[in-house]
Parts: sequence; C-alpha cells; structure tokens
Amino acid sequence: MSDHPHLLSVFSEQAATALKQVKLLCCDVDGVLTDGGMYYGTSGQTMLRFHVLDGMGIKMLKATGIKTCLITMSKTDIIKSRSEVIGMDYCCQGIEDKLAHIKNLQQTLNISMQETAHIGDDVNDLQLLENVGCPVTVPNGVDEVKRAAKFITNRSGGNGAVRDLCDALIKAKQ
Repeated sequence: MSDHPHLLSVFSEQAATALKQVKLLCCDVDGVLTDGGMYYGTSGQTMLRFHVLDGMGIKMLKATGIKTCLITMSKTDIIKSRSEVIGMDYCCQGIEDKLAHIKNLQQTLNISMQETAHIGDDVNDLQLLENVGCPVTVPNGVDEVKRAAKFITNRSGGNGAVRDLCDALIKAKQ
C-alpha cells in the first residue's frame, strides 16, 4: 500500500475519507488486543493481558453503528470471554484463512472490502490487510505488515492500540 503508513493521530483528508467509509472493524487478538505475550500458570492454564482502553474504545465505536469482529488463529475460552465482555458482534477463532472468513461475513452483512478496516500485526494478517479499504497495524508489528498498512497506531499492541483506531474512526465519522 504505502512505504510509510500514517500515524492515526495525524491523518490526512484522504485518510479521513478511508476511515469515514468503515462499517466493519476486524481485530486480530495476539499482538493487537494483547501484547503478544503468553502467560502460563504452573498447572498449564494460559492467561492473556488485555487493556481496558481497547474495551472502552470498542464500546464507544459500536455506538456509531460500526460492526466489530475479533478474528484470530487462536482458540481459547479467554478470547471468547473477552469478546463477550467488550461486546464484539462476532468472535471468529481458529481461523486459518482470515480473508475468506471475512469475505463470507461481509456477504452476510452486505459490507464491501472498501468499507472494512482490519488491525493486525503478523504475516497471517497480510492477505486481509492487502484487501481491506483501511489496513492498520501496530508499532510492534512485523515489517511486512507495516508495509501493507495505510495506518499505524500510536500505542503498541496490548497497550491501547485498538483504542487509537476506534478513536480515529469515531473522529472521522463526526
């Protein structure tokens, strides 16, 4: 897309136009809604750390009518629980082909690729990022993903990155 993605806090009129069109926000989980770390207890339980700013951002974003979707290759009860707590419209776990899955969801919702934003951080997000109208990454994302993104959040994954995106989408809608 571009060699230098725009920071979400300083976006151009062209960027505002892309953000304004968004009707569906798709979020990766590991490295985006979390810091990418995996915490293991002595009895084998896994724990993930989520940031409250992201949850509030999703709740505020939903008030604008934008649909929300978690989409991840991971599959855990923790992700399902977090999705429910923050009120995500869709929680898609264990997804190998994110692009195909989102195309099916878009068809159901009658939403186009141009009207879709995705925030991801690793190579399994590339296909989706290369096809949506509003591709976003985090500062701690891999270089290939940064090259595919139009926007980069100010905050890193797990530290309010999704809130940055939600705030920018809300601002663009106003």
